[in-house]
Amino acid sequence: MGISGASGTPYAAAVLRALLDAGESVDLVVSRASRLTLLDETGIAFRDAHWQDDLREWLSMGADGKPGTFDVELAGVRYWSAGDLAAGPSSGSYPVKGMLIVPASTACVAGVALGLSKDLLQRAASVTLKEGRPLVVAVRETPLNGQTLRHLVTLDDAGAAVVPASPAFYAGATHIQHLVDFVAGRVLDAAGVPHRLYRRWEGELGGARPA
Repeated sequence: MGISGASGTPYAAAVLRALLDAGESVDLVVSRASRLTLLDETGIAFRDAHWQDDLREWLSMGADGKPGTFDVELAGVRYWSAGDLAAGPSSGSYPVKGMLIVPASTACVAGVALGLSKDLLQRAASVTLKEGRPLVVAVRETPLNGQTLRHLVTLDDAGAAVVPASPAFYAGATHIQHLVDFVAGRVLDAAGVPHRLYRRWEGELGGARPA
């Protein structure tokens, strides 16, 4: 899982918690730009040397910024520095099921679409595509200009799933966390990871509508 510098750190936290709840092991890459966003949105300074403490503090926080909302176990997380281009995920021989980028900035989208591999996040995404593994890109920017749209089409053509971070309001959301969890759930749906983050359509009037 890669976290880039777009606004939307609650989406990343919800996806990561759900991956761990599903019993998945996670290789985590946090870009340098995303650290600035994380600091701005949560007040947490993410540090390589103290990543476990900082990540635990972040993941325990609800979308409303309230600390201690969630209990988190980090035994399934392996952290890699974004500047470490010799890290495991930089190689196609490193065993992973696929990759999620949540949230994905337009700069990150461009870097992956163009194969720039300027950091470990972009390199791992390029490796995911070349190995034919699932890549899910949760783009979180608005408006999108023509250049970014062309980059997204390039990723789609390469086999990636583009999942805009667009929350839905039909499933009875009464709290900001419900809207965050809907987007996180759609990302996990695209990756084939089971979860119970939002209420699904069951084909009956009064139920949730199709996502």
